[in-house]
Amino acid sequence: MNLDHIKELLELIADTDVTELEVQDGDEKIRIRRKAAGADDAPPYVVVTSGMASVAPSYQDALQAPTPGGAAAEPAAPADDDLVMVKSPMVGTFYESASPGSPAFVDIGDTVEKGETLCIIEAMKLMNEIEAEVSGVVAKRFVANGEPIEYGQALFGIRPA
Repeated sequence: MNLDHIKELLELIADTDVTELEVQDGDEKIRIRRKAAGADDAPPYVVVTSGMASVAPSYQDALQAPTPGGAAAEPAAPADDDLVMVKSPMVGTFYESASPGSPAFVDIGDTVEKGETLCIIEAMKLMNEIEAEVSGVVAKRFVANGEPIEYGQALFGIRPA
């Protein structure tokens, strides 16, 4: 199973009343459980994998780690309606710079051009550069360096130029 397949499974159950889904493909198995109604302190999903030797250990840990504080993957809508939200296209780990000790790609208040690298998301030991979708000023940052992130989670808010 790859990241796209797992993402599809999460999207499939998101719009249904299904609370648990288990899929087996050969020796690879994944089980996804949605939190029960009223269980506010539980993570929105718990993903348990087995037989996925091809999945890097850090990615497997990120899949099984609960969302901090049991909060939903996406933060509340910002007060700034004019911001263009840059959202994560995948599950992974957020990095603000190319390597530890290097300066961040962008900081709040920086002016960015469309296509400029904002951050890196590590997924399955692959480093994926996330680029600005519009030119403008970085107004908000929603995640901390090294934090596990979810698909569709807001990363930055950019005020278009």
